[in-house]
Amino acid sequence: MEAAPLYEDVADAPAGGRAFYVRTPDGTRIRFALWGGGTKGLAVVFPGRTECLEKYGRMAGKLLARGLSVAIIDWRGQGLSDRLNNSTAVGHVDDFTDYQDDLTTVLSHPEVQAISGPRIMFAHSMGGCIGLRALLTGNAFSAAVFSAPMWGLNLPGATKFLAPVLANVGVALGLGKKNLIGQPKGFYLTREPFNGNNLTHDQDHWNYMRAQIVKYPALALGTPSFNWLKCALAEFKYFESVKMPALPTLMFVGGNESVVSPPAIRKLSQSFANGELVEIDSARHEVWMETPERQAQSWDAIDSFLQTTL
Repeated sequence: MEAAPLYEDVADAPAGGRAFYVRTPDGTRIRFALWGGGTKGLAVVFPGRTECLEKYGRMAGKLLARGLSVAIIDWRGQGLSDRLNNSTAVGHVDDFTDYQDDLTTVLSHPEVQAISGPRIMFAHSMGGCIGLRALLTGNAFSAAVFSAPMWGLNLPGATKFLAPVLANVGVALGLGKKNLIGQPKGFYLTREPFNGNNLTHDQDHWNYMRAQIVKYPALALGTPSFNWLKCALAEFKYFESVKMPALPTLMFVGGNESVVSPPAIRKLSQSFANGELVEIDSARHEVWMETPERQAQSWDAIDSFLQTTL
């Protein structure tokens, strides 16, 4: 077992967390963190695109307070997991099924397997795309909670129809590992001001997320590759063609969501046999990192959900 860094000084996480490196079948080195001691099971946190596990340090504390041990994954290509050319400039994956290998490798780690009780998924944004695929392919979760799941992208106007063409042409031209054209350089949190951002109304959480990548730039990630977009669009089409899982599922979307597609979330949520969609009034993309009042709405719903599933 290979120990890995865990930047506790910016994670604002509970004491006792440990980080590990593990190797997937294709040799990719993945970092994950684990907080044990829970008596009610294990919460597995699926971060979104560009994110690092430190971003969920505060959330780890909330989950531990609810009696759950916590595991958080750095997907390949982000955080301190292996990246394309060791670069923070482009978010790339060869195939979205590679993320399933990351997940399976982490879940099979002896330290994770040693934690008893149910596995509860907590998945945000791109993590919601990875998480839904995991549920559909038989990963052993007892329940799932999705925050702004990426089951579609919020693409304006004609962009919605041009995106598949752009992705396919770019990959065909050999640009699969290159940044999408027309995307701004740098990292959203350091490039954009707080006022008018599309993530949160909460200045404290904005500062928290921003400080992590300012102090540790290796945690940041730039815009996606052509192939990332092609693979994401393929996942969305797949979701439209299959039956949704029957396990207990709680879903959140903000009233001011502008990153992922609210219509796609609403449509798929209706297909879950045992699912509930909660819309947080005026919330932006980061439902779990919004103002205290909006966070309270989501955590009240989570508490009710956990009472019936644990």
